[in-house]
Amino acid sequence: MRSAPLKKSAPKEKIDVREACLAEALQIISQNGLEALSLREVARRLNVSHQAPYKHFPSREHILAEVMERAFSGFTQYLKAAIGDGDPRGALETIGRAYLEFAMQHPLQYRLMFGTPLPDLKEHPYLFARATEAFSLLKEAIRAIKTDASENELTSDALFAWSTVHGLASLTQIGSFSLLGVQELDQRDKAIRDIMDHICRSINSQ
Repeated sequence: MRSAPLKKSAPKEKIDVREACLAEALQIISQNGLEALSLREVARRLNVSHQAPYKHFPSREHILAEVMERAFSGFTQYLKAAIGDGDPRGALETIGRAYLEFAMQHPLQYRLMFGTPLPDLKEHPYLFARATEAFSLLKEAIRAIKTDASENELTSDALFAWSTVHGLASLTQIGSFSLLGVQELDQRDKAIRDIMDHICRSINSQ
């Protein structure tokens, strides 16, 4: 009597190790904090050899730099999508509101971008390029308002707007408005609207 033929096992699905490493690195940071990130831990979680991540990332700093670069890239694309093809003179307020929305919707990426010491930018020029794109968008929005402004004036105005909105985002993200006596949601939203209006008026009046 012939034995039944053995069934061939289904081939293992090949994974994109590089992409899997990046996704797992972000997951590690999310669950256990930045200090827990290591290429060995990435490999352990993916159930691959300890050397597998090193074929794509020479060091922990390299995988962290790419995770951060993707965060900055997503942030810039979010701002660009918010601006769209609208009136460039209205882009300043739109950027500010989109900045706040991104911070609320993507808190991990926001903390990585603005609450984490950056790797050596000379070693990771692509990260530097991505990190400066959003600031360049802001400067261009101001340039549409102040067409005769010097580069130094544009940079100064952009820093004023950026640092103010960054402060708002930080207060909102960690729930610190209540420490300032702003208890109700409608009070917080009104405060944000008033501050955004103040930024726009300040830059428009100069």
